[in-house]
Amino acid sequence: MRAAVMRDWQLRVDDLPDPTPGPGQVLTKVLACGICGSDLHMLVHGEESRKLSEELTGGAEPDPMAPKMFDPHQDTVMGHEFCCEVVELGPGCENLKVGDVVVSMPVNFDATGLHPLGYSNVYNGGYAELMVLNELLGIKVPTGLPANLAALTEPLAVGVHAVVKSRIAGGESAIVLGCGPVGLACIAELRMRGIGPIVAADFSPKRRQLAEQLGADVVVDPRETPAIDAWRKIDGMRQLVIFEAVGVPGMIEQAMRMAPKDARILVVGACMQEDRIHPMLGIGRELNLQFVLGYAPDEFAGALTAIADGKVDLAPWLTGTVDVDGVPQAFTDLGNPEAHAKILVVPGSS
Repeated sequence: MRAAVMRDWQLRVDDLPDPTPGPGQVLTKVLACGICGSDLHMLVHGEESRKLSEELTGGAEPDPMAPKMFDPHQDTVMGHEFCCEVVELGPGCENLKVGDVVVSMPVNFDATGLHPLGYSNVYNGGYAELMVLNELLGIKVPTGLPANLAALTEPLAVGVHAVVKSRIAGGESAIVLGCGPVGLACIAELRMRGIGPIVAADFSPKRRQLAEQLGADVVVDPRETPAIDAWRKIDGMRQLVIFEAVGVPGMIEQAMRMAPKDARILVVGACMQEDRIHPMLGIGRELNLQFVLGYAPDEFAGALTAIADGKVDLAPWLTGTVDVDGVPQAFTDLGNPEAHAKILVVPGSS
């Protein structure tokens, strides 16, 4: 099969052996797989992030339930936002059949443990023509929902989880810093919950437009209007939750500096570098700082249902498609926010 392969923090496209499903697993054909910003960050900052993980776990007994870490010096096929069609059943499969279109949380399990799909040397992710999934984790895509929209289940679930963790409720308001895919997912979920006003901030005119389409009440270029000033102009009184969805050093500090007393700050941007803050900013204003990661199974399933039921229209989010051979160039193209928000890998699309 054709696959985009990461090794030593570099991408190449190569031919790999077709995977084989084991007991309770299915072989699937990848119909669409979104390119995630965390994959872009992984190529640039993965070594630093990995060293921190090794430092935190060094000398400790390995947790048998912890996902297996990948070796960056061996082949890794990324891609964790996928929609696939079942083409072969492994031994013991009873819940899916050949031809079913499915999405799945990006994890595989077998007798050796848990393997995060997209960050595993054992199971490849969705930047490939084929991949193996656990049958029990596969969720059938409702009839009529296009694969390109079903593939957005995973990134939408990230926003769903962040909003759940924020404990935001009716009568409260939100600021979203950064309107990349994660920030847009937060905006979409906030709007579905009836939260408002929602103020969104991003340097990119294209991303600000997308934020409006997904439900932001006010969008600002922070170089011209600070997000907190826009919030004070249209509200300024309700309890405020700030979603930091940029994920670069300095953004947590910025969020803390703008936050009013008793505000909650949700850190959902995946910063893989060391950062610094002034604790007295949080102490003086009694801020609540919450970090979030991933999603729960019910949040993932709920995201698919929301897309299928038309509660949210994520079509504007999709700005391009490439086949597997186009993945390295797509990583470069995603550096231009005016050109792209979400590029899908669609094997065989060229």
